[in-house]
Amino acid sequence: MEKTANRSVLKTLDFLEYFIHHHELSLSDLVELSGMPKSTVFRIVQTLELRGFLTRSVDGNPPRFQLGLRLLELGNIVAQRLEIRKIALPYMVRLRDRVNEAVNLIIRDQYEGVYIEKVDTPQYVRVYTQVGRRSPLYAGACPRILLSFLKDEEIEEVLNAVELRKITPDTIVDKQLLWEKITQARQTGYTVSYGELEPDSAAVAVPIRDYSGRVVAGLSLAGANSRFQEDRLETLIREAKETARLIMEKLGYVEAKGG
Repeated sequence: MEKTANRSVLKTLDFLEYFIHHHELSLSDLVELSGMPKSTVFRIVQTLELRGFLTRSVDGNPPRFQLGLRLLELGNIVAQRLEIRKIALPYMVRLRDRVNEAVNLIIRDQYEGVYIEKVDTPQYVRVYTQVGRRSPLYAGACPRILLSFLKDEEIEEVLNAVELRKITPDTIVDKQLLWEKITQARQTGYTVSYGELEPDSAAVAVPIRDYSGRVVAGLSLAGANSRFQEDRLETLIREAKETARLIMEKLGYVEAKGG
């Protein structure tokens, strides 16, 4: 991947990483660490300082630099997303115990969904997922529930940026059919998939919204195809939606009442 990366951006990111092991660094320190000309180092530092990623120490002469508050702001965004794990876990355990199926929590990372929490099931036949697993947003119920609640232009960006490839014979890669699934998910508040990520598997997924109403995660039930048929599907959807509602309450989401 580094072969296709922008070299100037990589150099800039290197500068931020120097501060992992150093609280403060001077311009001379950064020249020595990077091995780059002083004029180049100065331009990079000046740019990072301008955007708030670096800040000058108040008593440094010559000036010394440290990481800026902009990074704290970005870190808080990541922390808020991962805080969902702690909030959701007891409700996920409760859901697993009620329906006896695996429960997954997933968030978006650019064009992929990342599984950040999982509660497994004692069922003999299970669906393979693990914390840290990534799946394309177009494939499977839980990644696709995240895709479905993006703005239309963001969805088009995702679908145009990635190769729509079949992970299994049942993975949906037709754009028109994907848009139909997206529209349906928006109308019903859930999505269902069969065998799209793993053969003979099925999943039901619902969105999780934060206090602002933005979809920040997806919650899914996953198991063997045979246990997600019509006679049981309504129960699984109802239980998943109720669990998502309880999690969203903890996140401060208040559902708008119809007038």
